[in-house]
Amino acid sequence: MRILVTGGTVFASRYTAEYFVSKGHEVYVLNRGSRPQSEGVIHINADRFDLGDKLKNIYFDAVLDVTSYNENDVKTLNTALGEFGDYIFVSSSAVYPEALPQPFKETYTCGENSIWGAYGTNKLAAENWLIANVPQAYILRPPYLCGKMNNLHREAFVFECAENDKPFYVPKDGKLPLQFFDIGDMCRFMEILLEKKPETHIFNVGAPETVDIIEWVKVCYGVLGKTPELRFVSGDIPQRSYFPFYDYAYELDVTAMCSLMPDITPFETTMQQSYEWFRNNREQIVRKPLFEYINANFAD
Repeated sequence: MRILVTGGTVFASRYTAEYFVSKGHEVYVLNRGSRPQSEGVIHINADRFDLGDKLKNIYFDAVLDVTSYNENDVKTLNTALGEFGDYIFVSSSAVYPEALPQPFKETYTCGENSIWGAYGTNKLAAENWLIANVPQAYILRPPYLCGKMNNLHREAFVFECAENDKPFYVPKDGKLPLQFFDIGDMCRFMEILLEKKPETHIFNVGAPETVDIIEWVKVCYGVLGKTPELRFVSGDIPQRSYFPFYDYAYELDVTAMCSLMPDITPFETTMQQSYEWFRNNREQIVRKPLFEYINANFAD
């Protein structure tokens, strides 16, 4: 297939581009050329808001839109495209209001989530535009993406704590559930959608089971052959000052996804792959001042 991937230089979009190159497809990436390009891709050097006719004369069997955040993003891209086949938009679990019953189901009425704010409502506006204007579009709603090429300061933060034999500061009792999705599994699911073309067009995607904070930290330390010294933080200290996730528990119902892709990558394998990438790409991590806060406010 001839495939267009938006972005193609960082984490989810870069992994997606390289995944489909590895499967033998002709992969175009759309970005401004500010970062090195992956081997094997065809680079369209352009700003997505100033595309002119750069896409009009290229037929794409599939458009994998990994980087759109709002209605204008998807509208502008689709206006610039010529004819194309399938369209897959990576949305977010942030489109579900937190007051809805859990696990969140694709059939729920979406709306504002007070934790995610405009990020969620903008993703929802993008979804709604696609539903109204691109009938062949598939919409994916992932939880926290993880795995190889993740340049966010999440598991990378835990790996650094483990490398330096630091204690790990756990919010409250450490039982906050977290739902993850391996980036490789997301690409495999995209591939399944393109092959099978199911009638359902909106899918929650993610691991069928959550892990709590303690389980997550132990797996990350375990990748390095270590056991964390856990220190529990109570009181009114803002969680995001010393920990990479919000104090927000949610779970997606991924039954529909599992009916098409029942086997997912074991969580331990995902974290191992994540550490292997991190170990050789530390400079790419978008760091947060977590260590600075911990060093200034918590005694070792």
